[in-house]
Amino acid sequence: MLPFLLNRLWQSFILLIIVSIIGFTILNLIPGGPLSQYALDPGMTAADLERLKEQMGLNRPLPIQYLDWAWRMLHGDWGTSYRDGAPVTEVIGRHIFATFILMGSSMAISIAIGTWIGIRGATHRYSLFDYTATVGAMVALSIPTFWFGLVSIYIFALKLGWFPAGNMYTIGDETVLGYLHHLILPSLVLSLVHVAVWSRYMRTATLDVIHQDFVKTARAKGVREKRVLMKHVVGNALLPMITLAGMQLPQLLSGALVTETVFTWPGMGRLFLDSLSYSDYPVVMGLLMLSAILTLLGNLIADIVVSMVDPRIRLA
Repeated sequence: MLPFLLNRLWQSFILLIIVSIIGFTILNLIPGGPLSQYALDPGMTAADLERLKEQMGLNRPLPIQYLDWAWRMLHGDWGTSYRDGAPVTEVIGRHIFATFILMGSSMAISIAIGTWIGIRGATHRYSLFDYTATVGAMVALSIPTFWFGLVSIYIFALKLGWFPAGNMYTIGDETVLGYLHHLILPSLVLSLVHVAVWSRYMRTATLDVIHQDFVKTARAKGVREKRVLMKHVVGNALLPMITLAGMQLPQLLSGALVTETVFTWPGMGRLFLDSLSYSDYPVVMGLLMLSAILTLLGNLIADIVVSMVDPRIRLA
C-alpha cells in the first residue's frame, strides 16, 4: 500500500505542476491581461497602468512570475484577489461550503436513484421499465444542463411557484428548511446527467454479476431470489461504482459551474466565472488548482476504498 501511495502522490504532484503551468500560461496570454479592468477606468493613465504592473510584478518575464506564484502557493500563500484585495484562500473559503453542499446532495441523489434504476432494469431486462429507463437516460445525457436548469426555473419556480428561482437562501429565512427549499431544484438539475450515468453502469454491472457461477450456485441451493439479489448481486455490482464515483467528481465540478450560474448559487463555480470575467487571475488559478487537487484526491480515495472492500484487488 505504501509504495502505491507514494507513487500516486508523486504522479499527482507532477500532474499538478503541468496543470498549473498550462493554466498560468493561458490566463496570461488572454488579450488584455489582469489589468484589463483597470484599463476601463477613464481616469487611468498609461503611467498608472505601468505603476500597477510594477507593484503586482506583472512587468517581469512570465516564467519568473510563474515560479514566484508557485513558490508562494507551496508555502500557503495563494495570492491576493485583484477584485477585493482579500487573500485568495479567504475568497474561496466563502464559497466552497456552498459548492460542497450542492455537489454532496447531487451525488447522493445520483447514487440512490441511479442505483435503483440500474438494478431494477437489470432484474427486469427488456421490460417496459427497462426500455423507458434506457430512453430516459439517453435523453438526459443529451440535454444541456443550463437548458434543463432554465426550463426547471420556468416551470417549478415561475409557473408553479414550488421552489425559489435562485440563490442559496431567502433573506430573513436563514433556517435549515429554507436552505433545503433552495437546494432541491439545483441539486436535481445537477444530478440529472449523473443519474443517467449511474443507472447505465449499474445495469451493466448487475447483469455481469447475475450470470456469475456463485449466483447460480446460491440459486441452486434454494436461496430466495431477494436474498440472492441483496447479498450476492448488489454488493458485488457496487464495487466498480466506487471507481465511477471518483471519476464523476470532475464532472460534478464542471456541472456545478453551470448550475450555480443558472441558479445564482454562491459557490465556487459562480465565483470562477465572476473572477474570469473580472480578470481576477489569482482567484481563477486558486480555483483551478483546488479543482485539480480534489479530482486527484477523489480518484485516489476511490482506488483505496476499492482495494479495501474487494479482496481480489491489491495495491502494490
